Amino acid sequence: MISKQRYWLFIPAVLALLIFFILDLMLGSIDIPFGDFLALLNGSHENTIYREILLNYRLPKAITAVIAGASLSLSGLLMQTLFRNPLADPYILGVSSGAGLGVAITLMAASFLPAVLISTGWGTVLAAVIGASAILLLVILVSFRLHNNVSLLIVGIMFGTIASSIVSILQNFANPDAIKLYVLWTFGSLSAVNWANLQVLAPVFLIGSTVAFCLHKKSDGLLLGENYARGLGIDIQTTRILMVLSTGLLAGSVTAFTGPIAFVGVAIPHIARGLFKTSAHKILMPASFLLGGILILICDIISQIPEYTLPINTISALFGAPVIIWIILKRT
Repeated sequence: MISKQRYWLFIPAVLALLIFFILDLMLGSIDIPFGDFLALLNGSHENTIYREILLNYRLPKAITAVIAGASLSLSGLLMQTLFRNPLADPYILGVSSGAGLGVAITLMAASFLPAVLISTGWGTVLAAVIGASAILLLVILVSFRLHNNVSLLIVGIMFGTIASSIVSILQNFANPDAIKLYVLWTFGSLSAVNWANLQVLAPVFLIGSTVAFCLHKKSDGLLLGENYARGLGIDIQTTRILMVLSTGLLAGSVTAFTGPIAFVGVAIPHIARGLFKTSAHKILMPASFLLGGILILICDIISQIPEYTLPINTISALFGAPVIIWIILKRT
């Protein structure tokens, strides 16, 4: 269990989240001075350009960054616990591949979709949701037949492989413009999420994260092995389905609105374990929530530094990949 002196780490974590949230609102291609930022908050600033940038562009983007970081970190922690694999991530069951397949089909068949879906961007979002949900449903159905987590892991990877293969076939016959749009989607972006999107993303995030937090005791039991967990009265089958469902809701919804964001779900749970020196999920879950939000906010701030905005996926990989290398070296 966590030692008492480690609880204080939540205070700097919350403060860091707030600081980077504010910096993400202030910094960008057009920097907003701190004085003007405070004036905008109390409504005394008359600059309509700053107000438009802050309220309708940067604020939903910053909220999305926190939701994305928290969602991927929580779902990554669940998958590492379920499969007892330190390199498991939110996309290990093929959710990202399913979302990618839905987006690929949409972009390759854009001429057959209603123009309103394409013009508003909802076509891509709906396609990603349908694709991710289809893979998630298949995994849940298969989980009723499988009683071994390793088998479920392999089946999930195979579903993802099938989806990725279909995407490759579609790319082979697609025109260059459609391929370019799909590749841009795979880079990941927070900028496309607006207030209308958040009205969908936020409730799904709340449901998925609530399910995850409710599983903290059962997750602790699974760490000790399935036989021991059964001895504690834990329903392994139900717990597995709820973990998969929570991961699908969290990772699937984020992927649908922002595109795939790599390495966050793998790296953050390990950083949380290292900082808080515990394996108790009642600590790791809120810690991963905060650290995931901080990381994506930092990545978003860094991506805004150049003249042209960098893909969020490339920045998160620069943070996450070294952590994965460290994990592998530590275990050899």
